[in-house]
Amino acid sequence: MRILGLEQFPEEHREEYPGGSVRQLGAASGSRKLYAAIDTLAPGAQGSKFHAHTAQEEFFLVLKGEGTLRTRDGERRVKAGDFFAKPCGVENAHCFVNTGTGPMEILDVGTVETGDVCIYPDEDAYYLRDQGLVFRGRDRVRGWTSEPEGDE
Repeated sequence: MRILGLEQFPEEHREEYPGGSVRQLGAASGSRKLYAAIDTLAPGAQGSKFHAHTAQEEFFLVLKGEGTLRTRDGERRVKAGDFFAKPCGVENAHCFVNTGTGPMEILDVGTVETGDVCIYPDEDAYYLRDQGLVFRGRDRVRGWTSEPEGDE
């Protein structure tokens, strides 16, 4: 068992993207069947594109700040202390936007599932995670990323 501290987080398990970062807690500590991360969003930043998983279930806890959670049912304000579970399925598509004035931190915990497909309804895109392939409808897509405004 490996015990780590956030104050000395291993850089190889930290990802930066425009407007935010992700600290991969589960990967850093050796987890194989559980995904755990802390997503940090700057004011105005979006954490991911609007997406759903076919097999992965997730749990979110807003640790710091406030923002907007977009779902298929609309937008809801979320703030530090709010938490919810997101079962798999396209009906549970989601994304976060930091609409506050300071950083927003979200604990994201989920199952690691073989064969999980990420569905991006706004783009009709399908990310076959295990294979590293992305399709839009029936066409294979090249130069696409899951980060907001990250496409070539």
